[in-house]
Amino acid sequence: MKDVSMNKMGTMPINKLMLNMGIPMILSMVLQAVYNIVDSAFLSNMPENGELALNALTLAFPIQLLMVAVGIGTGVGTNALLARCLGAGDKVRVSKTAGNAIFLGGVITIIFMLFGIFGSRAYIASQTSNPVILEMGVDYLRICSFFSIGMVYYAIFEKLLQATGKSVLSTTAQISGAVINIILDPILIYGLFGLPTMGVKGAAYATVIGQIVSFVVAMTFHFKSNREIENGFKYIRPSLKTIMEIYSIGLPAIIAQALTSVMTYGLNIIFVGIGESVVTAYGLFYKIQQFMLFAAFGLRDAITPIVAFNNGMKDKNRVKASIKCGMTYTLIIMIVGFVALELFAQPFSRMFGLSGETEKYCISAMRVISISFIFAGANIAFQGVFQALNAGIESLVISVCRQIIFIIPIAWIFAIIAGSENIGLVWSTFPIGEFLTVVIACVFMSKINKNKINMLN
Repeated sequence: MKDVSMNKMGTMPINKLMLNMGIPMILSMVLQAVYNIVDSAFLSNMPENGELALNALTLAFPIQLLMVAVGIGTGVGTNALLARCLGAGDKVRVSKTAGNAIFLGGVITIIFMLFGIFGSRAYIASQTSNPVILEMGVDYLRICSFFSIGMVYYAIFEKLLQATGKSVLSTTAQISGAVINIILDPILIYGLFGLPTMGVKGAAYATVIGQIVSFVVAMTFHFKSNREIENGFKYIRPSLKTIMEIYSIGLPAIIAQALTSVMTYGLNIIFVGIGESVVTAYGLFYKIQQFMLFAAFGLRDAITPIVAFNNGMKDKNRVKASIKCGMTYTLIIMIVGFVALELFAQPFSRMFGLSGETEKYCISAMRVISISFIFAGANIAFQGVFQALNAGIESLVISVCRQIIFIIPIAWIFAIIAGSENIGLVWSTFPIGEFLTVVIACVFMSKINKNKINMLN
């Protein structure tokens, strides 16, 4: 196994290391956003029912977020535990962590396959009574859930590669799937080259095929290039202790990610009371803003293993430098995203062929909700830091605040007060929620700095 002292996460200058690992991860996460937005772009321009298809995808989206949450959360726990074991030089625990993550991927995949078969219709029906939207939503969600193996296992192998510093390889795998998805979308949706026109089903098949390609490529890279990890069936055999260690870090991350699903589901129900156009506008905006948020998530995924590795080495100075550098770069990303949406809100919304009312709501969402990016970036970075320092509860509290406590009640009240006449007030829910959350995050960070970081040698 490679000597810990020679691992770049313990020796490379922090600024250079953050960019070296962060840029591929940011690209990887932005490409993940491509999966969501490409479907919407092609479906919205269908000759018939394009806007209804967008609405159907918005209703299915919370379950997609939940699948991502479980896959990535398991990967985050694996990533942080594996990076810490690498920092401590424990070869056996490194291999056992990786093997148990592969076992957990199989369990997660089976659960979502069963949901796809038996739960899709009831879930979509809980949000709409429109029969066209219902059938489109069920078709899309059933395919994505049943073939969730690609998404789940890519998330796990991605984190295994990132934990050992091979983020370029994980990004290459992500690019492979994204390219396949983009190529297949118009072919399957519109029925090009003699294929049948599949509409929403075509978008779903393009998505899952792209995810499976990413998974296969990432798995190949792992077995060929992750020399720090020994592979074998003896390590895949489930170990309750290892699984508990993975989820002691990963469960808060899963819940944090799953809260996005709960938030989106709750907001869909609140917004449909104002009008279907508001649901469609918010769903489309959410996918557009993912390019900025996912970039911040990518940098967070660089912050977590870097801080965890140096925490394992008990290097206080590098831990502090990693946190400062990660926060700074995250702020820069979010400022760029805020400026971009403020300047180009109208051109972005017109790419999707929306009706006049829906387009107006979407432009308003971009210009108001983007204000929250500044605070959201800090909250996302803090979550990565907390996970790396075994402060999973603090990370969870931040997620609950920014996605449930300070969002759902305020949105519900503002929707009653404002309705469609003053939709900007409804959108202001998000800047308010992120600001209140960042205040709490700063208090947590101060305590963690005192009780954990300053105690390192």
